[in-house]
Amino acid sequence: MSTTASRAVIRPADQAEIHATDQVTMRLLIDAPEAAHSLSTLEVTLAPGADGAAPHFHTRSEELFYVAEGELQVMAGDEIATVGAGGAIVVPRRMPHAFGAAPGSPARVLIALTPGVERFEYFRVLERVARGEATLAELAAVQDEFDNHFVDAPRWWAERNANRH
Repeated sequence: MSTTASRAVIRPADQAEIHATDQVTMRLLIDAPEAAHSLSTLEVTLAPGADGAAPHFHTRSEELFYVAEGELQVMAGDEIATVGAGGAIVVPRRMPHAFGAAPGSPARVLIALTPGVERFEYFRVLERVARGEATLAELAAVQDEFDNHFVDAPRWWAERNANRH
């Protein structure tokens, strides 16, 4: 497997694969195989206060979050912070993290994992779970394949739930 891209990868806006619920829209931009496994990217748009990703970690990639619009609440290790438009977060591999739109605010976020791990099929499974067409057990079964390992983070959920009232 080559780790150096031999060509530019261009994804016009109208050609991004879109997966959406009533609270979250994911635009799958460029996946690892297209970019010689250098990165995998997507854009996530969250309704005000919507949960993004449950607490998890990656063993093979760092993850960059760039907040394009709104405010993003993020758990990174033991820290919970809110980052506004123009801000960024880099989460090292193996660090538990989670994110959601800050209470009362929408968020639009560019996410990149580097080096890239093939992830788009994982997001397709997530959408099937959201529609009731797949189970959480099926999602748990692909954690290793897509390097997305869920963790318990009671402080994160306490913070998220406290801000819903």
